[in-house]
Parts: sequence; C-alpha cells; structure tokens
Amino acid sequence: MVEEGLLRRNLSLIKHVADESGAEVILAFKAFALWRTFPIFREYISHTTASSPYEARLAMEEFGSPAHTYSPAYTEEDFPTILRCSTHVTFNSLSQLERFRPMVEAYNREHPEKLVSCGLRVNPEYSEIETELYNPCAPGSRFGVLAEDLRLKAKDKRQRFIEGFHCHNHCESSAEALQESLRHLEAKFGQWLPQLKWLNLGGGHLMTRKDYNVPLLIQLIKELRAKYPNLKIILEPGSAFAWQTGPLVSSVVDIVENHGIKTAILDVSFTCHMPDCLEMPYQPAVRGAISVEANDLSSLALSPIYRLGGNSCLSGDFMGLWQFDHELQIGEQVIFEDMIHYTTVKTTMFNGIQHPSIVLQHTGGELEILRQYTYEDYRDRMC
Repeated sequence: MVEEGLLRRNLSLIKHVADESGAEVILAFKAFALWRTFPIFREYISHTTASSPYEARLAMEEFGSPAHTYSPAYTEEDFPTILRCSTHVTFNSLSQLERFRPMVEAYNREHPEKLVSCGLRVNPEYSEIETELYNPCAPGSRFGVLAEDLRLKAKDKRQRFIEGFHCHNHCESSAEALQESLRHLEAKFGQWLPQLKWLNLGGGHLMTRKDYNVPLLIQLIKELRAKYPNLKIILEPGSAFAWQTGPLVSSVVDIVENHGIKTAILDVSFTCHMPDCLEMPYQPAVRGAISVEANDLSSLALSPIYRLGGNSCLSGDFMGLWQFDHELQIGEQVIFEDMIHYTTVKTTMFNGIQHPSIVLQHTGGELEILRQYTYEDYRDRMC
C-alpha cells in the first residue's frame, strides 16, 4: 500500500533539494515504476531515468517526457526505440559509443527539434558500498570506463561527441559518501569536466532518510556548479522517492514447528515479492515485532518467537526470527514496513504465486486499488 501523504512528503523534500541546489533530480524506474502514481510525481519533477526500451517507453508514454537512458549494452534492434524515447543516452563503453554514434548522429540530423545528448558512464574506482552484489565499482566491474582507458583510447572527435559523464557508485548512501566520491571523481576525470555539458551523479542518494545530511548535499552541488558552471548536475535516485511510503500487508496462513522453531507461513513470498531479502540480504522491519538473533533464543524461551516463511516451494523462502508480544493466529496480519521501493519492481511469478494487490491510500484516507493480479497475468507471462 502506497500512502500518498508519505509520498508527497518525500517529493517535497526532493523538490526542495533541486530548487536550492540547482540540480535536477529525476526518478529511477529501477526502484519505483508504479505508473498510476505518476500524476503525483509530475507535480514535483519533470523527468525520469530508464535502463531498457520498456522503461524508456514508460517514461515517454506514461510519465509524459523522454527519459535519461543508460544501459550496460544496447542492441541495433532496440536502439531506435531508445532514441525516440530519450533526451539523454549514456553509453557504458567506448566500443558501444563507437558502434551507435552513427545512429545518434543520423537521428539528430533528422530530428533537429529533439536532439539526443550522449554521455559516457565512467568508473571512479571508488565506492563505499559494502555488499559486493550492489557495488558497481568492485574490481573487474562491467560498469563504466576507467580514466586510464579514456586517456589512452579517446580521440578528439569522440570527445566532442560526448556531452556528459554518468557516475553511479552509491546505494542508499549518505551525503558524506557523495563528498568523498566527488573527490575521487575529480581526481580521475577532472581534466574532462570543463569540456562537458552535464554530469549525472547517478542514484543511491538517500536524501529522504531521517538522518541524511540534506544541507551538505545542497552545499556539495552548489560548490560543484560554481567550480564547473558549464555543467548541469543530475541526480537519479530511486529509493529516495519511495522511501518509507508504505508497507506490504500479509496474512498468516499456517503455523508449523520443526525442532523447536515455529514458522508462520504467510500468503506472500520472500523469493517472489521481496527478493532483496534473499539477495542482499536485507531484513525488513515487521510492525509490532522485534527481530532477534538465533543465539538470543535461550533468554527468550517464554516469548512467542516465529520465523516468517513464504508460500513458495523454495526451501530458503523464509526470513529471520521475530519476537511478537502474543501468539500469532491463522488469518492475522503481518505487516512488513517500507516495502514500496524495489519490492514492487523486482517481483516474480515463480511457482505461480499470486502478487499482492497494489493500493494507493489518498491523503484523505480513501483507498484506490491500482492493480489486482489474476491467473491471466501468470498465464500470459508463461506463454
């Protein structure tokens, strides 16, 4: 359930950052793409970022404006759609840039009213992300061009074609992390920044988190713009927009016990609906419950403690141990907090598990059902 009041709270803060700093903050679909809520977003922001032809079409057709698009690799079949639906296209490698430059130049000649600006993803070889799965700057990363390779291989003509740099090395990170990243970015790529028109600092700027240093973020962007007045600064967070805007509501279907461990089996699935919990791993907060470690069980022997299990056939479709203040009952709700960002875009229909309905709670309290999933959704995906 998306709560409109909480969503608008985040959007207001993001608009404040954009207005005060002079940067453009755009929505990354990879974390949030519920297009039925886009009319609310359009009151605060003007653009989005895409990573595929489908996301680029969603930007154009549902958000109402072309996307800033980046993909690790484009294909000849998809690239015309990318051009049609984008104002900015970022290439991941110099070889991709050379391969598609003729298509971009031809498109721009044919559409002088809608020129596509091209950029290059660069790798500053620095990130504070500790989880390797989410670290785009880990050694051997497939993301971005190294400064050494750009110096050795870039030609003058190619450099004139590149109008911007894209750098993404954060994940739910702080303003202090950005401050350090900028130091590394300038050290590696500073010689090219005066020649560019824009700098996209990617996502992972969790500016709507309670302890985030928003004044520092604004200060850093202002200083960057003062140092490089030629640059338009772009941020493209995803999580920050939908951070703590609503829960995933499940119900207890059964309770089983094995070797003293009670598992409450729910009508949702970690592997299908909350894959970040198994990938990262990320453990969500559960309303009215306290997460406990297995080695704490002896001191809590009299407390009602449950492992929460999903309803798929995957053996590992379960998460953690939680202490409740009462014995759970069949049919009782178990509410996972802050499950809008990423949860809604990463779901699968493994095992034919039905997805939860998506509901928007308006500021007045009324509920609007945005989507209910059916057998046909599963059947059509599997054909």
